Amino acid sequence: MARLNISRTMSTQHPDNVNNPFFADSPIIGGDDEIKEAFYAFSHLQSKEQLWDIEGKEVDNYVVKKLLSRYEPYFSKNRLGKDIFLTVRVPNPDEEKNESKIMLEALESIPRSFDISKAVYGDDVAPIFEIAVPMISNAKQVTRVHKFYNEHIIGRAKKSLLPGDISIGEWFGGFYPENISVIPLIEDIEHILEAHNIVRKHLENIKTPEYQRVWLARSDPALNYGSIAAVLANKIAAQNLHHLSDNISVELPTILGCGSAPFRGNFKPTNAISNGLKGFPSIQTFTIQSAYKYDYPEKEVRTSIEELNDTKRGRPTQIDEAQAKAIITKTSLLYKKQVALLAPLINKFSVHIPKRRKRKLHIGLFGYSRASDGVKLPRAITFCAVLYSLGLPPELLGLSTASEKELDFIRDVSPSFNQDMTDSLQFLNRENLSFFPPEIVKDIERLTAQFDPSIDRAHQKITSIILEDYKKNNTVALSENISRAASIRGFLG
Repeated sequence: MARLNISRTMSTQHPDNVNNPFFADSPIIGGDDEIKEAFYAFSHLQSKEQLWDIEGKEVDNYVVKKLLSRYEPYFSKNRLGKDIFLTVRVPNPDEEKNESKIMLEALESIPRSFDISKAVYGDDVAPIFEIAVPMISNAKQVTRVHKFYNEHIIGRAKKSLLPGDISIGEWFGGFYPENISVIPLIEDIEHILEAHNIVRKHLENIKTPEYQRVWLARSDPALNYGSIAAVLANKIAAQNLHHLSDNISVELPTILGCGSAPFRGNFKPTNAISNGLKGFPSIQTFTIQSAYKYDYPEKEVRTSIEELNDTKRGRPTQIDEAQAKAIITKTSLLYKKQVALLAPLINKFSVHIPKRRKRKLHIGLFGYSRASDGVKLPRAITFCAVLYSLGLPPELLGLSTASEKELDFIRDVSPSFNQDMTDSLQFLNRENLSFFPPEIVKDIERLTAQFDPSIDRAHQKITSIILEDYKKNNTVALSENISRAASIRGFLG
């Protein structure tokens, strides 16, 4: 296993886009379209890494074979596993029991992909050697995957099925690569704040690697605790991971899963440097999600990715952990109360949000059609799409409880906060507020009085029409206008 140039950008399959990519045969991307998407991300957008997500959808374990056979001229000059990278995200068996054996299929496919690449190029460059496991809550969940691969995928090569018989390796051929790296994807704030301890314990359980990647979620902690709580938690985690890296002398290049919606990170081609790098200078890899790729002009997308690729990570923003945790606790408490009031409307309205990927429904945590304290919600992208479409930017939820002093603290540690709020508040429709619970309206009005929002009038007009369509059950026009409003925003959710 070798990874000398860890990517700055990772193209992902998050379904937050409005516009359909030109290569897709259907508005709902899946199957071979995702093979085309990977090639497009590498060859046209210049992303150095593609996430191959087999969590929550039908599995295609032949992605390497299809890429190398269909686009041979490109991959002969840009080696998968050396110049560009394919990272697989698998289900977590502890959280997704119905999907758990998909992980086995994915691990089995790694040596097969190696054999395919070796047959084509005649060398030992592994096309896949990193997998990401979501919803990580402890080190054992990471170490189990690492050891299972070593002992049951690779280790079986030396075993024989009959006394004195040939080994399994002699029978089937060798199993390579001999080692993989398992990336913990940590998605809830409780464990994001413990990310450094999870990583430390995992590294104590395995042979010390040259590096260990860590993935911090942005959307799901925002869904569960509120957007500002997610920002502060990720900043604490970035600081703690940096300190751990210094202490153990192991590189811990971190991935941050930001989307284009302000609630999910406000990370888009127009502000990738100012919002991403300046807000999280120690992050190594930023996710390039579907709205980023398909809801902006290709030239602008490519230029922004190239700019990101040319930068280097720095040191994390210094943050007072105790003060940040106090704000997280305070704002998330109000956020959860407000979301509980909004949940029936969100769930009812969510059926009208257009689908963009062929995905199965996740179960488990509060955000994958989750339940928390009796409250069920759709996934983060759909959640956002509902509230933006109705003129209630979800960034506003939970934030009204923060004092002026606490808002100043947030501004100090998050340089993009004012711009994030400006970008969010332009989608507020005060005319629609009377449709929401009065307790929430009161909090929103108190919060917005502290800012001077510049409202996007075109978006306001469409969200007023959307609400009327919804009240009248005018479903055809409703779906069309949801997409129109999303086009103005530059993201679905």
